[in-house]
Amino acid sequence: MLIKLALRNLIAYKKRTIVTVLLTTITTALLVFSTAWMDGSHQTMIKNAVEIYPGYLQITADKFRDSPSFDHLIFDADTVSQQLSQNQDIATFGARFESFVLFSANEKSVGGMLTGIEPEKEQQLSRLYSSLHSGDYLKTTDTNSAYIGIELARRLKVDIGDEIVFIGNGADYSFAADTLKIKGLFQTGLYEFDASAAFIAKPYFDVIMAADNYATHFIVQPKHPEQTVELAAQLGETIGSQYQSASWNQIMAELVKAMEIDSLFGYITLAIIFIVVFFVIMIYTLLTVFGRIREIGVLRAIGTTPRQIFTILLLESCVLALISVIAGGLLGGAFAYYFELHPITLSGFEDQFKQYGLAVSAIPTAFEPWTILRDMAVMFTLSVLSTIYPIIKVNRYKPVEAMRHV
Repeated sequence: MLIKLALRNLIAYKKRTIVTVLLTTITTALLVFSTAWMDGSHQTMIKNAVEIYPGYLQITADKFRDSPSFDHLIFDADTVSQQLSQNQDIATFGARFESFVLFSANEKSVGGMLTGIEPEKEQQLSRLYSSLHSGDYLKTTDTNSAYIGIELARRLKVDIGDEIVFIGNGADYSFAADTLKIKGLFQTGLYEFDASAAFIAKPYFDVIMAADNYATHFIVQPKHPEQTVELAAQLGETIGSQYQSASWNQIMAELVKAMEIDSLFGYITLAIIFIVVFFVIMIYTLLTVFGRIREIGVLRAIGTTPRQIFTILLLESCVLALISVIAGGLLGGAFAYYFELHPITLSGFEDQFKQYGLAVSAIPTAFEPWTILRDMAVMFTLSVLSTIYPIIKVNRYKPVEAMRHV
């Protein structure tokens, strides 16, 4: 009976019903889309930062991450390689040896990072190959060929086919130097990386740097990237205590914290907006309910109890909120799904994105059904709560006062 009365009232007050539904629907859609946009930008940022070079999982010697020096290298890379090849959860892996050197060309000298890589494996481990700007990518058989960042080439004022000289320390702390011919230039979009990184084939690197069977770290590509943390823990138990296995969220802890802080401020901003919306809905509900005081007085006069009136008005609120959040969730979810397939392109902001680890300006939203349902639940709760005070306020009127109310 009370449900029928609530539905009758919603139909009788069409204007109030339509305005309330529209207001809550638009708010729900904005909440769903805003959350999808924020989560999508963070996921894109992390994915770019991880996949450009650091990788999803790194294996180092036990003390290397705390004290990165040639005293804490992986001194038996072949053994580690054999252990990793036996793990069925690993898609591929590769050894790297990083060394900081001084590059020189003509009258220009620039400090940077020279890294020995396994070129064919690196194609699956990072975006170095796909970031090729000009020239050619490395091959395992290359000797004194270098693959360098485009910004480093500009700093040194060199191009494809030119020669650069590097000076540094070998793995045994001996003096190491050689002349390299530029084979290719890459551009990831990350200025600092493009301005300081150069790569050569690891077999040749091992010869000139006295690093045979050595590595500063291994990069591991899981078959299922979402299970990286579990795989890191598993490898930590199997490869031995002399090695350390770390997932991307440990390697890039500062970026993860930055994302968490950004998410916090994002949700605070959304909370402020929806607190305002909450009071807007409450005030509008208060005005509309006050407009029905005489009707409520009549109901009280014919024997309807305050609890029944409270239930009727609350049912009206729940029905309106349910219709609104479903419509808003579907609308916001549709936009989130569309822009996940067709990312939003913000051309002209590339320089700003570089500061935050984004190599592209196309940002997809994150279509996540459980997150959408969570946002719908939040809006449903806010919508219903915003009507409690107006209902209680009006329900305090005595029947005679309510019937005389103008």
